[in-house]
Amino acid sequence: MGCTSCSNSSNSSPRGCKNNGTCGTDSCNKLTVFDWLSNMKLPNGENPFDIVEVRFKNSRKEFYRVSDDLNIKSGDIVITDAENGHDVGIVSLSGELVRIQMDKKKINLENDKIFSIRRLAEEKDIKTWKDSKDREDKVQKETREIAISLKLEMKISDVEFQGDGSKAVFYYTAENRVDFRQLIKNIAQAFKIKVEMRQIGLRQEASRLGGLGSCGRELCCSTWLTDFRSVSTSAARYQQLSLNPQKLAGQCGKLKCCLNYELDSYRNALKKFPKTEIKLVTEKGKGIFQKMDIFKGCLWYSYEGEWSKMHVLTSENAIEIIEKNKNNQKVNSLEEFAINQLFEKKNNSFGKDINQDEINRFQINKNNKSNTKKKYKGKKKHKRNV
Repeated sequence: MGCTSCSNSSNSSPRGCKNNGTCGTDSCNKLTVFDWLSNMKLPNGENPFDIVEVRFKNSRKEFYRVSDDLNIKSGDIVITDAENGHDVGIVSLSGELVRIQMDKKKINLENDKIFSIRRLAEEKDIKTWKDSKDREDKVQKETREIAISLKLEMKISDVEFQGDGSKAVFYYTAENRVDFRQLIKNIAQAFKIKVEMRQIGLRQEASRLGGLGSCGRELCCSTWLTDFRSVSTSAARYQQLSLNPQKLAGQCGKLKCCLNYELDSYRNALKKFPKTEIKLVTEKGKGIFQKMDIFKGCLWYSYEGEWSKMHVLTSENAIEIIEKNKNNQKVNSLEEFAINQLFEKKNNSFGKDINQDEINRFQINKNNKSNTKKKYKGKKKHKRNV
């Protein structure tokens, strides 16, 4: 998605709104909510909802109350109340959808304290806001140097200035508890601002910084994912994935959130399969489970001592043998229920197709090449004579 300002300029270079992630039309931001009620009018006698959603840096969003004398719509830059001073943000959502968002985030209108919007931002406020945003990278770099000099085991991952420039929130990650009292004193003395330290997890850090995943798309946590559920290695086991930390870990160093997306489907599919630790008792010997294919509904078993030779059974056939074993009945062999012939036919046909091709099929025949050259020369002479 993108607005008209993101189209190309006259020299075919991307024009863009130059807001660097804070698009004024709210069409290319992270965790954007589409207002599908914007073109609908309220019924007669109904007043519009007096709370709007305001977006700040990255994915931070908060709700603010609007007074009756202010006419505020999505995309407006507003001055909001803060604990110390005021802040500047962009209205990302208004109307009845804000009520739904508040119910989704379990925010109570009566009990929870909701700040209010003071007024629309003026040109002077916007200039101060942009100047404060331009300082963030420099302050983050110098703060990291101060933390290293104090030998603190922490990482300053992001800095967010308040709209009036009087306060800054420092987001950091740390494995253990950190005593950063001296760090706060040094930061306040160096930059003449009020300091707030806020610890976040590795997943929250990745969502704030953003990036590309191994799938080639933007990180889910920085685009649409709002809650971070715990991911365990059992999710990879259910999906028959190799327990390789390098492949299963995301940008944050934790297990990928996408391992939970299809987990319920795999769990439901595995209910039709027998337990892998159960052995199939036959007259020929005991069948030991080797592997399974959930999509094809097949299991591979091999006899004890004959590990190299495996027999393919469907889940229904394996359950049938297990039920007979429970009634103290033995089947003759696994070969009676195996479906190896189907797989052999497919593999043999595939092999025949490969063997029919020659190794030098990509090489150009020299005789054909010389013949084409002669034909081309003959055509040239004929054209000259004409």
